[in-house]
Amino acid sequence: MRFLKVVGLWLLLFSISFPRYSFGESSTPSDAADSAARLPVTRVILYKNGVGYFEHAGQVRGSQDVNVDFTTAQLNDVLKSLTVLDLGKGRITGVSYNSNAPLERRLGSLHLAVGENPTTAQFLNALRGARLEVRDGSESASGRLLSIDEREIPIKGDQKITVDQISIVSDSGEVRVFDLTPTTSVRVAEKEMNDEVGKYLGLVASTRDQDVRRMTISTAGEGERNLLVSYISEVPVWKSTYRIVIPNEGKPLLQGWAIVDNTVGEDWKNVELSLVAGAPQSFVQELSQPYYTRRPVVAMPQNAMITPQTHEATMEEAKTAAPPPAAATSSPSNGRNYTELTEVQNGQLQAGVIGGIASGSGGGVAGGMYKSWIAHPDASVVAQSLEAGTATAQTRDLGDLFEYKLQDRVTIRKNQSALVPILQARIDAEKVSVWNPSEGAVLRALWVDNTSALTLDGGSFNVLEGDAFAGEGLMDPIKPGEKRLLSYAADLGVLVDAKQKAENQRVTKVFIAHGTMMQSTQEREENTYTIRNRDASPRTVVIEHPARAGWKLTDDEKPAESSASFHRFRLTVQPKETATLQVKEYRPITNSYQLSNVTDDQIKFFLSQKMINPAIEQALRKVIAQKNGIAALDAEVASHKSKISGISDDQQRVRENMKALKGSAEEKALVARYVRELNEQEDRVQSLHHEMADLQQKREAVQKTLNDMIEGLQMDATL
Repeated sequence: MRFLKVVGLWLLLFSISFPRYSFGESSTPSDAADSAARLPVTRVILYKNGVGYFEHAGQVRGSQDVNVDFTTAQLNDVLKSLTVLDLGKGRITGVSYNSNAPLERRLGSLHLAVGENPTTAQFLNALRGARLEVRDGSESASGRLLSIDEREIPIKGDQKITVDQISIVSDSGEVRVFDLTPTTSVRVAEKEMNDEVGKYLGLVASTRDQDVRRMTISTAGEGERNLLVSYISEVPVWKSTYRIVIPNEGKPLLQGWAIVDNTVGEDWKNVELSLVAGAPQSFVQELSQPYYTRRPVVAMPQNAMITPQTHEATMEEAKTAAPPPAAATSSPSNGRNYTELTEVQNGQLQAGVIGGIASGSGGGVAGGMYKSWIAHPDASVVAQSLEAGTATAQTRDLGDLFEYKLQDRVTIRKNQSALVPILQARIDAEKVSVWNPSEGAVLRALWVDNTSALTLDGGSFNVLEGDAFAGEGLMDPIKPGEKRLLSYAADLGVLVDAKQKAENQRVTKVFIAHGTMMQSTQEREENTYTIRNRDASPRTVVIEHPARAGWKLTDDEKPAESSASFHRFRLTVQPKETATLQVKEYRPITNSYQLSNVTDDQIKFFLSQKMINPAIEQALRKVIAQKNGIAALDAEVASHKSKISGISDDQQRVRENMKALKGSAEEKALVARYVRELNEQEDRVQSLHHEMADLQQKREAVQKTLNDMIEGLQMDATL
């Protein structure tokens, strides 16, 4: 029964005839989109911030529509950056794109009430009342659809099958019933209903590629005109990767490649591709999509012997000229005979070199053109082949950005990636061994001087030395004329031992002015690096000594260069020998003291620590002597105040006694006595006040002398 229903549905769908309509008001949006011309991608510029600039260009004629495909992920960027230019005398009349609403909601807008997955009966029930033509073999009928019913038909014994029956009411009122079998044909005879069926099938068909959005650009004008469409879109970040070939003689060859991913909804056919090493400001604004919180991606832990290191750029070069970089060397050829290689090289070996690896197999190359084996080419031959057989990009500065514009147009299909060459140059490089305290291991590295006049974008690199892979690493962007260390392997032939010795602080200079004594002290530290070369060839070793805030190198220490975090010292260690490097540093510290607060105990401490000399001691003791004179006057003043206070207390006692004598026989004699005492005390108080005034004047004079002494004291001594 299910087989009959499915077959009946397919026969029904394929037997429906759709009349052709020309573009006009009567055509459906689906028809217009299908008949519009495609506007291909002609130019692509990719940036390092994950944004791409796209241009579509082509010709339109008259009032023609054109289509541009993009993905749902591009929709937000396209809506806020789309630019459409009709370069002729036409104009742009509108831009539309298919909705990303759920299919069920879009189907609800049709007059044909059909779900996403209807059966034959459900589909025909939605057509009830429509005019149909039904044909089954030699029998046929036309009329309006009345109903769809099920009828059971016995086959063998008690077994039965269910068959759908279609009932048609003709114009004369006759009801005809047909079984829906593989031989039954049903045709929709009404134009309006036919259009609805077409819309329904178009919406169902759009679910096959739900991620594609088709933008239709409508134009109006006369004759042929050029049309230009541009927008930005989120794209995968293009990635740089380099090959460094170290030949036996001459400069190393640096070859750069870019990995480009096409994840947009359009093929890139014969496009002009540019890669920009820079990140202009751009942002994502969710104009049409729900917002989700982005969670960080945490990589699984991995065990590795060496983590690729990037080395900081030079901040300060050595004041004295460093020795010129020696030519990079590689391991000897081990006596191999390259006679056979000459024959192959004169053929088409360079055509098989991709990214620094020469192709070749035991089965021969190019259909038996070569022998069953070829000698491994050394790095010099590989470098020559790469340099001769690779077309790179044109490079130029774009303000703060840098552009790699490919010389040849490229074709990258939708959802595919490509590896394209972007630069190739001979560079100055010295092979060195680098020791860094944070890493603790000695690394093999190239000390690269970018003499290529090209900006090198950051990315990964691998090194080909001799006739084999030597290592790989990571590098940051390098500007023309800039030097950089590029480490790529562990150096097992060199050992480095670092020891540190610190000295106590000592005063180096004393400066006295305006009542303040400044003591300049130094904290000194000495680092000794012992380097052992266990290899049979000399090693150029670069020691990265930490550059700490506040610490300075002594005048006899001259690093080859300095970065933000390290001073780099360069030395050569002969085979089977040990060399040492001493790095002396000091940190200046300044302590200040107010002369008016200096005490005898502090002077004793300064002398014990050798922080002052005899001249400074004598000057300080004069200050203290003057301070002691002021202290003595202050003590006398305090004594007078204490006496006056005692007299005042005694006078109060006498007055109280005089009050108590009133009305007594002894009043007269005692009052006379108390009056004499009070007079004597008043005379004493007056005398004490005069003495205190004299003491205050003396103190002010001594204080002025002290202030003048402190202000006029000027000393500058080096200890």
